[in-house]
Amino acid sequence: MSEEKSRFVVSADWLQAELGKSDLRVLDASFYLPAQKRDADAEYAAGHIPGAIRFDQDKIADHSVPLPHTIPSPELFAAEVGKLGIGETDRIVVYDGIGMFASPRVWWLFRVMGARNVYVLDGGLDGWKSEGRPLETTVPRYEPTVFKPTYDASKVVTLDAMRDIVASGALQIADARSAGRFAALEPEPRAGMRSGHMPGARNLPSGVFAAQGRFKSLPELKQTIEDAGIDLSKPVVTSCGSGITAAIITLALESLGHTDNKLYDGSWSEWGGREDTPVVTGPPEPVKA
Repeated sequence: MSEEKSRFVVSADWLQAELGKSDLRVLDASFYLPAQKRDADAEYAAGHIPGAIRFDQDKIADHSVPLPHTIPSPELFAAEVGKLGIGETDRIVVYDGIGMFASPRVWWLFRVMGARNVYVLDGGLDGWKSEGRPLETTVPRYEPTVFKPTYDASKVVTLDAMRDIVASGALQIADARSAGRFAALEPEPRAGMRSGHMPGARNLPSGVFAAQGRFKSLPELKQTIEDAGIDLSKPVVTSCGSGITAAIITLALESLGHTDNKLYDGSWSEWGGREDTPVVTGPPEPVKA
């Protein structure tokens, strides 16, 4: 990998050469919004990277709360991924259809649960297919194993903690939703959501970090984040619509060596779905020179 590329992102060339290794687990973490008009399960059945396990973020989640794909307990997560044959010491490569959309969330989730050798496939399945690389339709079966979780609660922000962060301004807030949704110029895709953003938040739309599903270089990532008004020497909490694309910002931060970051799991589905949380509209304040 180039020194200018993220150490957490692997190329299709690298992955194809590693397929079949006993310590490698490839995960198809594809997830789509209704507007994208794509069916992740159907696409997996039609052809996936050889050996890839389907990882459904809506199924391996905490279903005791009404929010979508909420982070599961370490015990539930460990039980579910153990059934899939994934251990915490395995080399885990996550991909999605588009390339840099839903896969960073699963990368983040495994790291929060204690796995360390976790990577995201550059270009995703679309890129893999466009290069004529091998696909299979059979569903792989791996021997169940024990995933030993080491949960890092410091990386996850709850509603109460987010209230404190907004009220105090103690952490920078990076919101991965589109500029239109952030400024309340476009409606939220989920019913019942107020429009706008948290006071003090900066807008970093998730799509600015990649081109054709390929993660940008480290200098480009740094420029993008700083242009949005985020100081990389200070702590950051990431947010988005439902906790998925916030992890793209997290991936960019960690790639740049910024480790003092957290992800607000409930994100706008929680914050914008309530009546007792402060919301502002319009673009973010100008970045100070």
